[in-house]
Amino acid sequence: MKKVMCGGFLRLLLLFCLCLSVTGCGNKNSKALEEYKTSMTEFYDELARLDGAINNIDPDSETAKIELLGYLDEMNQAYKTMAAIAIPDEFSGIADIAREAAEYMQMADEFYHSAYDGDFNAEDESLASQYYERANNRVKVMLQVLHGEVPTGDGVTVTTQEPGQFSTIGATTE
Repeated sequence: MKKVMCGGFLRLLLLFCLCLSVTGCGNKNSKALEEYKTSMTEFYDELARLDGAINNIDPDSETAKIELLGYLDEMNQAYKTMAAIAIPDEFSGIADIAREAAEYMQMADEFYHSAYDGDFNAEDESLASQYYERANNRVKVMLQVLHGEVPTGDGVTVTTQEPGQFSTIGATTE
């Protein structure tokens, strides 16, 4: 059984949470933006918790597969919840990315179950891993956008707005 999440992603999540708590969230009067900040912080906190739990599974344990699949089910639910969060206008460009991330995590969860329920299936594990990576890549792009960075990565296309029309979580407008 392979480790599913990587430590670098956990560090990125922790940095995001720290930045949100220190810098605040755009227009202080924007309730939608504040709610989004809170929801996304909860999402990243849940991913960090699940990452720790998955990485602490004893691979030699008789219950390792059951534990892993349970945590992946929880992660799948966290992604679904995240994709259902109302995205403020300032970040409307990541709505499709959030939905894609949730869809890829759903596929990853299904293929991990197929790989580990019953006899081991290496092909399904490989597919699950690919879907899992795609889900995490979408979440990383969302983090970049939320931090006001220009997203980078394979298959990432960036369309920018005119200056002054773009807002980030760290930006303040008055």
